[in-house]
Amino acid sequence: MKSICVYCGARTGVNERYAEGARALAGALVEQNLALVYGGGRVGLMGSIADEVLRLGGEVTGVIPNALVEREVGHTGLTRQFIVKDMHERKAMMARLSDGFIAMPGGMGTLEELFEMLTWGQLGIHDKPIGLLNVDGFYDRLAGFIGHARDEGFISADHAARMMVEQEPRALLARFRTAGEAKALYT
Repeated sequence: MKSICVYCGARTGVNERYAEGARALAGALVEQNLALVYGGGRVGLMGSIADEVLRLGGEVTGVIPNALVEREVGHTGLTRQFIVKDMHERKAMMARLSDGFIAMPGGMGTLEELFEMLTWGQLGIHDKPIGLLNVDGFYDRLAGFIGHARDEGFISADHAARMMVEQEPRALLARFRTAGEAKALYT
C-alpha cells in the first residue's frame, strides 16, 4: 500500500473530536509512509487532514472539479493537485490513485463516495480495502444498518464484511494491511 483515499466532510461538524480524528489519521498515514489522496478542498475536515499531513512532511494529492476551484475552496499548497471536469472524473481518478479507502465523518458526498466504493468492490471493479474511521461513534448507526441489511438478506456477509469499522486510525490501517497480505497469499 502506498496511498489511501480519505472521504470526509467539507465542514468540521459540531464535535471537535472529528477534527482531532482527522489529525490523528494524518499522523498515522505519515507514520506509515502512506500518501493521502482526497477531494482537494481547503475547508472542513478535508482541509484539516490535508494541512496536517503536509505539516508532518507527508504527501498529499488532491482531485477537485473545476467548479469547486472556482468557488475558492480548492487547496493551493498540496504536493499534487488535479483539476478535473466533474465529480464523476474526480471519483474515478481518486479510485485509480488509491490503494484503499477510508470514510471519516461527513455528509451526503462522503456517504455517496463510500457506497460507490463498496458497490464497486461488490461488483469486482476493485479489490481494495474500505473502512470507516468511526470517530466518537459517528458511524455506529450506519454500521448497525449494514448489519441489519445483511441479516435481512439484502447484503451478503462477505460484502458486509468489506466495510471495516474502527475507532482508531492505526487499528484501521493495520486491518487494511492484514487484508492486503491475506489477498497476496491467494493471488
